[in-house]
Amino acid sequence: MSNRYAIVLAAGKGTRMKSKLYKVLHPVLGKPMVQHVVDQLQPLGLEEIITVVGFGAEQVQEQLGDTVRFVVQEEQLGTGHAVQQAETHLNGKQGTTIVVCGDTPLLTKETLQAVLEHHEQEEAAVTILTAQANDPTGYGRIVRDNQGQVSKIVEQKDATAEELAVQEINTGTYCFDNVLLFDALKQVSNDNAQGEYYLPDVIEIAQQQAQKVSAFQTARFSETIGVNDRVALSQAESLMKQRINEYHMRNGVTIIDPAHTYIGADVVIAPDVVIEPGTVLKGSTVIESNAVIGPHSEINNCHIGEGTVVRHSVANASHIGKRVQIGPFAHIRPEANIGDGVKIGNFVEIKKAKVDNNSKVSHLSYIGDAEIGSDVNVGCGTITVNYDGKNKFQTIIEDEAFIGCNANLIAPVRIGKGALVAAGSTIHEDVPSDALSIGRAKQVNKEDYAKKYK
Repeated sequence: MSNRYAIVLAAGKGTRMKSKLYKVLHPVLGKPMVQHVVDQLQPLGLEEIITVVGFGAEQVQEQLGDTVRFVVQEEQLGTGHAVQQAETHLNGKQGTTIVVCGDTPLLTKETLQAVLEHHEQEEAAVTILTAQANDPTGYGRIVRDNQGQVSKIVEQKDATAEELAVQEINTGTYCFDNVLLFDALKQVSNDNAQGEYYLPDVIEIAQQQAQKVSAFQTARFSETIGVNDRVALSQAESLMKQRINEYHMRNGVTIIDPAHTYIGADVVIAPDVVIEPGTVLKGSTVIESNAVIGPHSEINNCHIGEGTVVRHSVANASHIGKRVQIGPFAHIRPEANIGDGVKIGNFVEIKKAKVDNNSKVSHLSYIGDAEIGSDVNVGCGTITVNYDGKNKFQTIIEDEAFIGCNANLIAPVRIGKGALVAAGSTIHEDVPSDALSIGRAKQVNKEDYAKKYK
């Protein structure tokens, strides 16, 4: 295998998107399009991935970070001109360069690997990734000779009636001999209606030099679609959703209603998980076996343990243990750490708090900036009062404590092991282990007072 390089074309603003957001940053199932492309390139053993950016470059650089090298196309002068910006880093290097558009989020590493291998086995100077389209309108057509070799690419506006009938289309992904690529780009002219330097012109130059031009046809046209407007974006979203859901179902996950289940590309789900309708799973979420998620739950960047049930709830950036019951209508905010066998009930909010094994926060409570031990019962309406308007403070509830309903625990405060807090109490001092703490206002009954209002 020769050295391999990649160039990702991500410099176009995308005016047809009609958006302030840079085109390749529009998400497909929660991940920017250009990130999908780079993620599929990374497993291919590439020496270098160079991303060509232009308008909005800072946002793309922030998204991709140090996983790629960036070059800037100051003026939008065509795809050939964009590739030429990578010459500083690739000029003179032996090997294969694959060029991919940053708005083709459905391309898979398997297809990209296949076209690279075909290019190298054929010892071609240029290989075009092609596909069969039922409706090729708008695409460049691949014209082959009697031996089945590529003779030219014809854009629709320049095609004859016979060429318009061709259904094999140019996907805009290419493999090049790297040295030939940059030598040929110096010969590309902008003498055309758009006044731009077109990358496909390299193919004609290679043929004029008697270099081999090959084509590799993928069986999956849907992988190759480029996203240029919101309609295509929705199509990409739908296709990606279908692909990901089918992958999980074939690996033993039950998805009750795939049409209304959204699973991000980086989500990991073990066999025998059940996903109920209306569920959204995003980020680097991991779900262990026998969990039940949904209906109508949103999970983002969480680890969810074996046998846990999450219903009608939202969880973000947290660790949730085994055999946990969450919901309905619970909110698990970032940095929550929920142990095994815990119950987080309806209308409970947990934020930056640890809830240890077998504890219960059953309903209508806020637990923020807290450490709750094991086998603790937190009664209905309990609040950890963690914020004084400027700073956050911690509440600690030790093992086996019992917190009565409607308790206000004013942090910083510690409730000792096995302690009892009476219902309706406001606690602002530490409670010793095994103590009963009552912090209520004195009750006063005024006889016949209510008659004034009747």
